[in-house]
Amino acid sequence: MADHSGGRGVKNPNLPIPGKRNILVTSALPYVNNVPHLGNIIGSVLSADVFARYCRLRGYNVIYICGTDEYGTATETKAMEEKSTPQQICDKYHAIHKEVYDWFNISFDEFGRTSTPQQTEICQAIFTRLMENNWLSDNTMQQLYCEKCNRFLADRLVEGTCPMLDCNYDSARGDQCEKCGKLLNPTELKDPKCKVCQTTPQIRDTDHLFLELPLLKDKLEEYISNMSVAGSWSQNAIQATYAWLKEGLKARCITRDLKWGVPVPHEKFKDKVFYVWFDAPIGYVSITSCYTSDWEKWWKNPENVELYQFMGKDNVPFHTVMFPSTLLGTGENWTMMKSISVTEYLNYESGKFSKSKGIGVFGNDAKDTNIPSEVWRYYLLTNRPEVSDTLFTWVDLQAKLNSELLNNLGNFINRVLSFITKPQGIGYGSIIPDSPGAEVHPLTKTLAEKISKFVDQYIEAMEKVKLKQALKIGMSISSEGNAYLQESQFWKLYKQDQDSCNIVIRTSVGLVFLLACLLEPFMPSFSLKVLKQLDIPPENQLSLSNESGDLERARKPWEFISAGHKIGTPEPLFKELKDEAVELFRTKFAGSQAERIVKLEEANEASKMAEQLAKTKI
Repeated sequence: MADHSGGRGVKNPNLPIPGKRNILVTSALPYVNNVPHLGNIIGSVLSADVFARYCRLRGYNVIYICGTDEYGTATETKAMEEKSTPQQICDKYHAIHKEVYDWFNISFDEFGRTSTPQQTEICQAIFTRLMENNWLSDNTMQQLYCEKCNRFLADRLVEGTCPMLDCNYDSARGDQCEKCGKLLNPTELKDPKCKVCQTTPQIRDTDHLFLELPLLKDKLEEYISNMSVAGSWSQNAIQATYAWLKEGLKARCITRDLKWGVPVPHEKFKDKVFYVWFDAPIGYVSITSCYTSDWEKWWKNPENVELYQFMGKDNVPFHTVMFPSTLLGTGENWTMMKSISVTEYLNYESGKFSKSKGIGVFGNDAKDTNIPSEVWRYYLLTNRPEVSDTLFTWVDLQAKLNSELLNNLGNFINRVLSFITKPQGIGYGSIIPDSPGAEVHPLTKTLAEKISKFVDQYIEAMEKVKLKQALKIGMSISSEGNAYLQESQFWKLYKQDQDSCNIVIRTSVGLVFLLACLLEPFMPSFSLKVLKQLDIPPENQLSLSNESGDLERARKPWEFISAGHKIGTPEPLFKELKDEAVELFRTKFAGSQAERIVKLEEANEASKMAEQLAKTKI
């Protein structure tokens, strides 16, 4: 995986190529102050990775940009909790995020961060253009001030009851209610409290700068109506965006009384920084500028670059209303978002993920389970909450691993390769046989027609960013392969009709190769293992580009691997997940660390008692 987060550009950065399809992929910048959980990972980073990998498979010219969102209140708060500086917090958690994504095989072209000189430079330049174009206003606003802490309280330092009558959630944050999703101002909260000292803050006047969204409404609505159709925006993104427009756009404050952030380059506001919602999306641009000094070829090139953005549903308004308005207001020729892919929430067992309560699996936990990353990727992607919230359960993970990966996919590949590697007389001595007559072999002809349709459907689904559907189609090819083997009864054909057996085996090994290709975006390490067993270098894997001719070859799977090719050694690709392991994991990740220890001790005690009882019966 490329790691270019340290410098101003890399030796050979990928730049847009005239005449090619140039795609810029971003995933919502994960906030730096915590370890990402499985819901965070599937919500943006993993989904974007699958699409970026698919684009490379298709021969598109693509870069995938992401990084940690590091400014704002949450970092200051975390620094206070851990008795360190905001920069130290960012350094610590940026490294943790990077390690988690490395383990999950996320193929960033650049995984950067927002606390860089490039972020300051680009953010301030955009602000200056907005100021010059008169899209900003200077207003006095009321803000909560904590007399005990002697400072204005940033939104996230205030908690209270949500003012929405149909919600009334009693732990709403000052900027947003996590329960109903409503964006708030801290002064709207009922019974507000300072999160640091728990006292009730006072309302005071303070001067701030506002982005005049109502004045940009016509430009914004024209962009949304055109691009939501051209980019096939996901339905949840369209609904969230039009809900905002229907409610009526209001001027949005873009400054904050904080120290940790991009300084406002204006004499009157020199003691303030930009609000994180304003500066964070600009991070996509500044991180690209760390990847290449020619960043404008990606970001100011709408005629030749398509921008695809991935995120969870709580991030939609920032990307369909706020950020586009900011770019439109500069009057410059920005590459605007074409397509947005939005997920709902992934919940854990019977509730939500919670780091503080120790509920759920977080990025570093996944590695510690010794369940391979491709299994985690597969499960999260089959469970991707594309249209409604979905649920992570250990029993479901076990079922999908054991039935779909082990008994369907792994079984098909192992059956084919194991038979080929049997010695001559009972197998093929690892050599792929020739297969004349495959095109007219009835069973094989029927299979080829099905596979051809599956490949077309897979591409159509991936182009529309319907990742879950595309994965299901890929797995259907494996199911068809298993059915083909059973119906052909290849083990009998080997003795009774060698020519037909050659056709079945060469076609089946072609399907193995096809599966390694189609499933690579979803499970890259799985694909590498399969290619190794086929003794095919990764660079020789199937290409789905229109120019390669491989798409046409997909109609004839017996032609994928040449007759006479010698394959490598087959090995099991997946291991069964046992009931006792599932119970252990359910206990381990069910509550706070203290609760976990107690439950583990109880589980161990119960296990000892069961052993004792078993001995007594004997």
